[in-house]
Amino acid sequence: MDALKIVVLVLHLLGLLAIVGSVVVKRGVPTPALVWGARAQILTGLALVGINEADDGDVNHTKIAVKLLVALGVAACAEIAAGRQRRGQGNPNLVHAAGALAIVNTLVAVLWG
Repeated sequence: MDALKIVVLVLHLLGLLAIVGSVVVKRGVPTPALVWGARAQILTGLALVGINEADDGDVNHTKIAVKLLVALGVAACAEIAAGRQRRGQGNPNLVHAAGALAIVNTLVAVLWG
């Protein structure tokens, strides 16, 4: 179970890297990496919670709920920004919001005891 947890955690961190990297490198232009990173964050985050629950780990459900809501906000901003970009109505504010929310989610993960 530990090996599975490590693999999923690495995928989770790669999702974060895709989000923040896209925001920094492309400066307001939504990329497929941004969208897929946001999707990966949700899926791998839920998988990590499931693995911890199955392993009888101590899970702070309030923290997980907050992180899920923020992750859904990241995904919503990324998806809307990508959709608007495809229609020629790009909005860099949504991309920056996705990046900021991803950083907020990281801070929640690290600082919430």
